[in-house]
Amino acid sequence: MIIGSFIFNPFRFTYGSALLPGGPLWLVLAISIVIGLLMVVVFRYTSDQKAIGRAKDRLKANLLAVRLFQDQLPVVMRAYGRILRGTGSYLRLAFMPFLIAILPITFLIVQLDRYFGWQPVRPAQTFLLEAKVDDPAGDVELQLPPQFASSAPAVHIPSDKEVVWRLVAQSDGQYDIHISTAGQTVSKQVVIANGLARVSPVRLRGSFWERIFISGEPALAENSPIRSIAITYPPRVINFAWMEWNWIVLFFVISLIAGFVFKSALGIQV
Repeated sequence: MIIGSFIFNPFRFTYGSALLPGGPLWLVLAISIVIGLLMVVVFRYTSDQKAIGRAKDRLKANLLAVRLFQDQLPVVMRAYGRILRGTGSYLRLAFMPFLIAILPITFLIVQLDRYFGWQPVRPAQTFLLEAKVDDPAGDVELQLPPQFASSAPAVHIPSDKEVVWRLVAQSDGQYDIHISTAGQTVSKQVVIANGLARVSPVRLRGSFWERIFISGEPALAENSPIRSIAITYPPRVINFAWMEWNWIVLFFVISLIAGFVFKSALGIQV
């Protein structure tokens, strides 16, 4: 029930790592296995299984011919030609089912990355707030919630049109930090937590596709004097099988393994 709620309603999901042994590892593994199963089931019902089976049988027959008649060059060359044509036929048969499966998975990965890609800032942990502005020499004012404090003076980097603050928060929660410049005020969400939570590392002006993939907040106004506001959330590393993994790599590895297992168990042609 927990996994189902998380997959279909990720925006409302927050889970403390203290309640889940291994933190996000078990969630990533469980979601990967479920997605591996869903991928092969979707492929089964959106593909021509008989045609794929015939295409694979022809490829196997031609590969066998190459091995059996390797001393007969004309036979081998004809077999290679049939292999190329057969590969094209197989890819044509598999393309649409693959596309149907990969589009929702891409959307799911973008949403899951809000949780698994970055760790929230912990209470009493210092972090950086970075604002790129059109006029870094202008007056840029930072407005903090009562739970926050600045641990160093603001640093202006004119060459990058950037202003950087070092901050610290004392208690868990979801807060809005405000930055004012050129008569306009904008906000950036900051998440302080010890467990698993949804975070957005940057808020952007414009940059539609970049916002789709890395920002979980509304765009800054086109006339805003601030181009972006970023929080230096620590990237999340997951320990599994004596290695350190980025969650997306681990997700693809486990889901592919699960897909092949379910494919064989269910007798699905892929």
